[in-house]
Amino acid sequence: MDFFETLADRIDAVDSVVSVGLDPDPSRLPETVTDADLPRWAFNRRIIDATHEHAACYKPNAAFYEDPDGWRALRETAAYAEGKGVPVLLDAKRGDIGNTARRYAEVLDHVDAITVNPYLGRDSLQPFLDRADKGVFALCRTSNPGGADLQDLELASGEPLYERVAALADVWNANGNVGLVVGATTPDELETVREIVPEIPFLVPGVGAQGGDAEAAVEHGLAERPDLPVDVGLVNSSRGIIFAGEESSRPGDEATYFGAAGDAAKRLKKRLNRHR
Repeated sequence: MDFFETLADRIDAVDSVVSVGLDPDPSRLPETVTDADLPRWAFNRRIIDATHEHAACYKPNAAFYEDPDGWRALRETAAYAEGKGVPVLLDAKRGDIGNTARRYAEVLDHVDAITVNPYLGRDSLQPFLDRADKGVFALCRTSNPGGADLQDLELASGEPLYERVAALADVWNANGNVGLVVGATTPDELETVREIVPEIPFLVPGVGAQGGDAEAAVEHGLAERPDLPVDVGLVNSSRGIIFAGEESSRPGDEATYFGAAGDAAKRLKKRLNRHR
């Protein structure tokens, strides 16, 4: 099975399009895990235990694992999520050329999908695209305010750059494994990108702490593909789920802290499902 077939089965099984971002910021980890051999892994394991019934996917961000212990924690996390039947999308935003790109693509031996930066062109993405069984999500229209600095630039054709990226993604999708990252904080642009690429699934960040539009994220973020049993796409929340325990009545109690993450994932699933 390829990534989007696996994802479709997972969405169908748990009735959810929630992507849980696993960004274990060491400065925010609760005391209950800080004495563990690998605190980030200990934290992620408890988050997965609390949220997997509501998660279509887990999305660890590579920035939180860029050290020897971090990579160990990431490998353990990916294996544990796989054991729960949940695919893992590494948010790494890779993009380079030649043998560097080929080495970057080797991370797909350990995860199910990856985010990539398309601004070096097709050859920088080819080693990822060639992994037909893996998902490749190219940055298109991101949710940060500064994304407009480049993504909104008007080309000679009159289209903004992010629309050209979407059109190119359609060209690059020979193996049916390409997705796009399109933020929920720009719902009109989310709709525009969907019109350009009706069958490409989106990863939609920005619904959690960034306050993006949940209805637009579902309406335009999910793709209807004739070969899949359900509409496919992902809506991500990271801090709003994994650190929900910071706002609980007893943040020092482990069951209460991680229970809050499970409750937050369940609430987001219900919120998104109202628009599916």
